[in-house]
Amino acid sequence: MAASHPEGAADSALCAENIRIVLVEPSHPGNIGGVARAMKTMGFADLALVNPKRFPDPQAQWRAAAAADVLDSARVFDQLEHAIADCGIVAGTSARQRRIPLPLTTAADLPAWLANRGTGGRPVAILFGREASGLDNEELLRCNLHVAIDSHPGYPSLNLAMAVQIVCYELHKALADKPAALAEQQWDRPLATAAQLDGLYAHLERLLIDIGFHKPQAPRKTLARLRRLLARVGADETEVAILRGALTHIERTLAKADDDRGSGTGSS
Repeated sequence: MAASHPEGAADSALCAENIRIVLVEPSHPGNIGGVARAMKTMGFADLALVNPKRFPDPQAQWRAAAAADVLDSARVFDQLEHAIADCGIVAGTSARQRRIPLPLTTAADLPAWLANRGTGGRPVAILFGREASGLDNEELLRCNLHVAIDSHPGYPSLNLAMAVQIVCYELHKALADKPAALAEQQWDRPLATAAQLDGLYAHLERLLIDIGFHKPQAPRKTLARLRRLLARVGADETEVAILRGALTHIERTLAKADDDRGSGTGSS
C-alpha cells in the first residue's frame, strides 16, 4: 500500500526532469553547444541561458551534435532571477569559497544533499558562471549551497562543458544506480521559490531601512548574512508567507504609531 502524503505536499521524487542547468553570461557559443551535448548524454534537457554573448549561433549547433533538441528548447533570460524564479533550490558551482561562505558540497555528494534537503517538487537550478570569472558574489548569494568539483589545487579551472558534464554525470549515476537513496523527505508544503524568497528579502530590507537598522549609504554584510540564513533554512512557501505577513503587520503598527503621535492621540 502506498504511503499517503500530507495535503499540499509535492511529489518527492528527485528526477532528471526537475534539474535545470543555468549558464550565466556564457561568452562562446561553442561552449553552449558543448553543454547541451553533455546534458543529453546524461539524460538532462532543461537548459537556461542568462545573457549569452552569442546565441543562437552556428557554432553552438555544430558543437551540440545530436543534442540539437536540447539547444533548440533552451530558454534565454535577461536576468538570473528570472531564470531561477520557480526553483526551490539553487546551487552555484564555484572553485573557491567567498568572504561569506555558503554550505559547500562536492559534485559527487550533490545528489545526497538534494535528497536530504528535499526539493518539494520544485525545479533545482545548478548555476555555472562565466568562462573567465565564474559567478560573482551577488549571484552566489542567491544560492542555497556551493558545489565544488574536485580537481588539482594548482589548476582548478575547468572548461564550461566539462564542468557541466561532471555534475550531470554524478546526478545521472545517482539517479540510475541508487534510486532508493534519493527518496526525499516528505514535507507538507512546497518549498518557497527563488522569486518568493526574493520578495521576502526585499520586504525585509525595506523594513530594516525604515527602522534605521540598515543604512544603504553605509552598507555592511548584515543583509548578505540574513539572505544566507534564509537560504540555508529551506523555508517552504507557507513559512515565507507567514514571515511576509509579520513584516507587514510590523509596518502597519509602526505607521499607526507615527499617525497617533502626529495627531496627539498617543498615550501620555
